[in-house]
Amino acid sequence: SNITNIALILGLVALLSPISVHSSVLRRELPVLAVIMLLAGYQLYDGQVSHLDAVVLLAVFFMLMGWSVYQGMTGKGDPIVGDVDAAAEEPMPLGRAIFWLVFGLVLLVASSRLLVWGAVSIAEGLGVSDLIIGLTVVAVGTSLPELASALAAVRKNEHDLALGNVLGSNLFNTLAVVGIAGAITPVPAEPAVFYRDWVVMTVLTVALFLMGYGFRGVGTGRINRIEGGILLAIYLGYTGYLVSTLVPGG
Repeated sequence: SNITNIALILGLVALLSPISVHSSVLRRELPVLAVIMLLAGYQLYDGQVSHLDAVVLLAVFFMLMGWSVYQGMTGKGDPIVGDVDAAAEEPMPLGRAIFWLVFGLVLLVASSRLLVWGAVSIAEGLGVSDLIIGLTVVAVGTSLPELASALAAVRKNEHDLALGNVLGSNLFNTLAVVGIAGAITPVPAEPAVFYRDWVVMTVLTVALFLMGYGFRGVGTGRINRIEGGILLAIYLGYTGYLVSTLVPGG
């Protein structure tokens, strides 16, 4: 999902409209995400995410959430605050808001379960491992909301919101999703998860850091169309490699 978020979603969005990064909050979160990728690699090196690893991930997650709330309360002049305010819908009554929140959560849980069932059936029918289905079909399916949000944000010229959406999703995936799964039971990881998938994810994260932080002699980072095309090409090459080498008959 992290690979899809960076390479496919930001690649497509940057091809449509170059993404400029003005937010100081996002510029601080970019190196944080890169460091967390290194932490994930360290935990995957022994072939599993243990209970202790999960506790560490969740602890880091809650510390980052506290830091983000603090930044949001003190960074009133940050451009992303205006982006969020502009994207927010008109306020609704509390009762209606609670109803839609509960309805959305129920629908999310149900649709997630259906997605997993469908993916497992595809894997069994094609003789493909669950890992490959997770890296392709499920990754794209779970990243569709980020794609819709990013496209909507860029259409309104709210570039920081589009990038923040992807950064937040990747932080949540790595820390909370893996952390909760590992807290329930240790999660085994095939060697390929470390030497292939984690490497690709980390390279993309570092590339995003370099592009978004603005190491071009200017103060503002920018993901231009050429870089967007490179990100998209990496995603297509990575997915093509998975299909050609790991799918029977591919």
